[in-house]
Amino acid sequence: MTIRVLVADDQAVVRDGVVLLLASADDIEVVGQAGDGDEAVRLTAQTRPDVALVDLRMPGLDGAQVTAEVLAGDVRTRVLILTTYADDDAVIPALRAGAAGYLTKDATGEALLTAVREVAAGRTVLDPAVQRRLVQLVVSEPAPAAPAPSAPHAAPSPPPEAEGLTRREIDVVRLVAEGLNNQQVAREMVVSQATVKTHLNHVLAKLALEDRGALIAWAWRHGLVKPAGR
Repeated sequence: MTIRVLVADDQAVVRDGVVLLLASADDIEVVGQAGDGDEAVRLTAQTRPDVALVDLRMPGLDGAQVTAEVLAGDVRTRVLILTTYADDDAVIPALRAGAAGYLTKDATGEALLTAVREVAAGRTVLDPAVQRRLVQLVVSEPAPAAPAPSAPHAAPSPPPEAEGLTRREIDVVRLVAEGLNNQQVAREMVVSQATVKTHLNHVLAKLALEDRGALIAWAWRHGLVKPAGR
């Protein structure tokens, strides 16, 4: 099956290079090129690609806005962000808008081709630099102030999208999104690693997610983890 891709980047040299790389793959067809966010949305609606490869900062609509517009108009197209930026002001809006992947432009050509294939197959791809940044945001976040003695303690309500998860499953998701591995999650929750693995398998099945990277993106997109200072 041929993967149909639209490329949106305001830098012609970068855009041309990406197009040449994609065209070198037998299973990928470039169906359109856009030089700004508005054109990206318009061409996506016209060409209906499997993947829209979108720069984050462009004239007109930015990458996060393009993502939101594309998904609102055609849920068949999945958005893969390709950008220079991996700071929280760039990453979080894009993930919350629904981006299925996020790569920085220092990724190798092979990594980009793999990411396009993974996103087209319904999986989520996060650049290692983005994953590290998400973890750093959580680690640097100050601990919340303790509630007043007179106020009863109440666990934060999960977002509507998490209603199908149990409280323990939500706790596992939060800890994984904060960068903890299974052993650390088990220690934090005072359970066995086998129990953590079981919870993760149940969560992935309930949310129809492919892997841990997709789960981390989902947790950030739906506000289960808050970036520092926000």
